[in-house]
Amino acid sequence: MRSPHRMTDRTTPDHPSEPAHEPPTPDTRRLETVPGPYEHQAAPAPYGHQAAPGPYGHKAAPGPYEFRTAPAPCEHPAAPGPYGGRAAPNPYEELGELAGPLDDFLRPEEPPFAGADDEGAPWSAPDHRRRPRLFFRFAGIPFALKAVIALVTLLAFLALGDRWAVLYAEHTAAEKLKDAMHLEATPEVSIGGFPFVTQVLGKHLGSVTVTVPDVAADRVSLAKVSATADDIRLSGDLPTSLKGAFAGKVRGEVLLSFDDLNRELGASQVTFSGMGRDRVLARGTLPVAGHDVRVRADARITRDGERGIRTEIGGIRLSLGDLATFRPGTGPTDGLHLTEKSAKALREQTAKVKALFGVREITRRLGVPPSAVGAALRSDEKLHEVTGTPRFVHDLMRINLVDAALDHPELLRRLGLDPGLLTSLSTLTRPQLADRLTLGFHLPELPTRTGDVNLSDVRVTKEGIHVRLEGDGVGVS
Repeated sequence: MRSPHRMTDRTTPDHPSEPAHEPPTPDTRRLETVPGPYEHQAAPAPYGHQAAPGPYGHKAAPGPYEFRTAPAPCEHPAAPGPYGGRAAPNPYEELGELAGPLDDFLRPEEPPFAGADDEGAPWSAPDHRRRPRLFFRFAGIPFALKAVIALVTLLAFLALGDRWAVLYAEHTAAEKLKDAMHLEATPEVSIGGFPFVTQVLGKHLGSVTVTVPDVAADRVSLAKVSATADDIRLSGDLPTSLKGAFAGKVRGEVLLSFDDLNRELGASQVTFSGMGRDRVLARGTLPVAGHDVRVRADARITRDGERGIRTEIGGIRLSLGDLATFRPGTGPTDGLHLTEKSAKALREQTAKVKALFGVREITRRLGVPPSAVGAALRSDEKLHEVTGTPRFVHDLMRINLVDAALDHPELLRRLGLDPGLLTSLSTLTRPQLADRLTLGFHLPELPTRTGDVNLSDVRVTKEGIHVRLEGDGVGVS
């Protein structure tokens, strides 16, 4: 529907039209360009500058800021600024250009360890195998120290071989000595000096020690016989053949242990112990007529020739409880005698005293007159007067009851003694008892060609009897 109003044109003179827009006139004034914050990083390197080589000699990869400064083909020059000048670069765009991960990833890598000398050579994979750690440690040791270590190792092997040779020689010598002396136990041989091989080649040994345990010697066995030979000269085609040996000096010791004596002579239940430098005390029991009689004796140790010792038994005493003691022999103190304890107890017993006074031989030895004996037998008061004197006990202990017992056996029974035991004791003599307690022995024969080993000294200790050995110029074959 048309408006009633008349439509007019805007270009009419009533409404003149605005003039057309014209572009502004460019400003010809020159403005200074402000560099961007990262332009100095993207600037090309100076002429003649080369990148530093990598750690293995090949060309190092370019750094994050070593890129070409020319724009990439896909890049466009920046649009001019509003005033005709160059617009400031966008810092984020430059960072994106510098990173270029895709461009770096697609760029072909140079072969590792590529150098001027390897051009044209076929590529081979590097050897990453590690050498032993000990090799690197030993490689860092100085040559002088290596030489010292090698020398010490060589000397150790030589010393070990020398010790093996010594052990073999000691074992061989021990077996030969056992066969030559007919020993039950193998002796111990120890060769002194070092090195052994040079001593054998020189046919001279410094010292050799031989220890023989449990050597049989007569009734007893020696606990240990040890000897050391010095300045030994060997003969024969050594080291393959040994004909003999000559020792300039030999010294040693023999031990007769009390423990061995007590064990070997234990049938008599007698024990031995030291009593002074050259005396031995024997104590124990001996079976006599079915009774175990306590025995006590002392023996003096003396030399028996050059190769043995013997004992001189003295002071043998057999105790019959606390009643009496018996000493074999014919001396004034030998025979059967009452002890002091039994003599004092006897004088208080009237019946036993009257039994003694009924034997004339006893009253005569007591020194009691016949008139006093008759009065004592009739009156107990007179009897106590005689037995109460201080000399009565002493005189009673001095009487040898053996003689009286042979004629009056009933007297022994009244005193509490067995007549059969007294008869057996009277038959014992000093040699018979001494033979049971003897400790003598002789050294076994040694396989010597020249010289000999003899006893030089005897001494007694708590351990046993020690005998010293000495010898000069002893040769064995």
